[in-house]
Amino acid sequence: MMLIISYLLAIVIGISLGLIGGGGSILTVPVLVYLADIDATTATAYSLFIVGLTSAVGSVGYFRKGLVNVKTAVVFGIPSIIAVYLTRAYLVPNIPDEVFSVGSFVVTRDILLMLLFAILMIAASYSMIKKDNNTEKIEETEQVFNYPLILLEGSVVGVLTGLVGAGGGFLIIPALVVLSKLSMKQAVGTSLVIIAAKSLLGFTGELGKTQIDWTFLAIFSAFAIVGIFAGMALSQKIEGKKLKPAFGWFVLVMGIYILIKETLL
Repeated sequence: MMLIISYLLAIVIGISLGLIGGGGSILTVPVLVYLADIDATTATAYSLFIVGLTSAVGSVGYFRKGLVNVKTAVVFGIPSIIAVYLTRAYLVPNIPDEVFSVGSFVVTRDILLMLLFAILMIAASYSMIKKDNNTEKIEETEQVFNYPLILLEGSVVGVLTGLVGAGGGFLIIPALVVLSKLSMKQAVGTSLVIIAAKSLLGFTGELGKTQIDWTFLAIFSAFAIVGIFAGMALSQKIEGKKLKPAFGWFVLVMGIYILIKETLL
């Protein structure tokens, strides 16, 4: 029963990616851990594949509409891809099974990853809930690259993606609007391309190291892809920015729940 619910929630994850360009991927790991009964380390690896494949499919429509800035995707994506790959290939495997303890409470690698994920969810929820009038009003102008900041943010997003398996659209989209002067629509399309590339290439760092259930991955990804097509269709009738705050509150509640579950329950 829980497995069926996880597949249905995969559709919701896809709808979010198609409708608001991000946010949905932040739910992938909790769904995999708490409903599909997959350990956190493996779940973050699975999430890279699911989010990467779903974003790749979703980006095709933006390519057709000319809403992907390839130069920006390359400049932002390269440091992000490198950071994701190195994080999954070298950093995550070297995190000890027992990281540290406080009294009788032992923080294992899985607990640490879930706590990091919860903190990232709370940060993501804030960016979705708050009104950001400046980014909404920015229209596409002559593109000027702030290379140091773009390289830095690309690397930071890459490390976070590698650690917790989230796409990081809530960090990428504002960065593309502010640092690369893209319109919101171009930022969403370009973000999907960046997320797809860094997530899928980062996932290759797991091959040969993690036992992968390809059947489960294929089914879950298929549901998420159905969701992203539904989300893109809905985006023609519903403004994603109107739903973003409500989704942000949901993500906030989920983040707090994970913090409590992993530390107190």
